[in-house]
Amino acid sequence: MPKVRVTQIASALGRKPGQKETLVGLGLKKIRATRTLEDTPSARGMIRKVAHLIKVEELS
Repeated sequence: MPKVRVTQIASALGRKPGQKETLVGLGLKKIRATRTLEDTPSARGMIRKVAHLIKVEELS
């Protein structure tokens, strides 16, 4: 299954509660934290919700 690497590039401070919880759901807690996730529809939905706070890289 394809994978994506997500890196947090902006702070969750001052964001809406749903966005903070989505970052935690992705496994991101600090700026420059990186996680490798499977490319599933649920992960894509969370990525889309906080796209302005993270950087996404496609992995093969």
